[in-house]
Amino acid sequence: MQTVKFEHMVDGTPEDYDLIGRELADHKANHLTDHILGTLKAMAGPLLGYQVDRFQHCLQSATRALRNGEDNEMVVAALLHDVGDPIAPENHSAVAADILRPYVSDRTHWIIRHHGLFQGYYYFHHLGADRDAREAFRGHEWFDDCAAFCEEYDQNCFERNHDTMALEEFEPMVRDLFSRDSRFPLPHTTLV
Repeated sequence: MQTVKFEHMVDGTPEDYDLIGRELADHKANHLTDHILGTLKAMAGPLLGYQVDRFQHCLQSATRALRNGEDNEMVVAALLHDVGDPIAPENHSAVAADILRPYVSDRTHWIIRHHGLFQGYYYFHHLGADRDAREAFRGHEWFDDCAAFCEEYDQNCFERNHDTMALEEFEPMVRDLFSRDSRFPLPHTTLV
């Protein structure tokens, strides 16, 4: 495998950075989806007090979205909406949204980015918090879309006996989404 000549980035040449860009593009094409699906699969196991684990929760969410006629982008977003939970439980919505951001519309990104706060409508009041915290976004063009996402594909996806589709049925959609060109193809987004 060819490598750059520098050990400090300041010493790099255009050829070095071209090599890095090619290697990263190749790695993304061959491994990104597998890493994302692996992170999703890592959510299987602990129930954390719920009726189902977070992996099954995400599968239920995607199953409901698909069966409700959502486009593939929203189905994949539903599948991955909590993928940040294992590594960033306090800001999992932002993590999931930023994983999706280069490949989805602004609307889909916004829904996933804000679903954690909007989901609070269903339980914040039980924890002494403001269940209407999402009202800070009232008037935003995608407020109703995010509220609907939480109602239809999140708060109701903890059923033990739900007729949930298998991950393998969603995998082609995930691979298709992450094979798209990034909406942000600037060099700094691919090199660092």
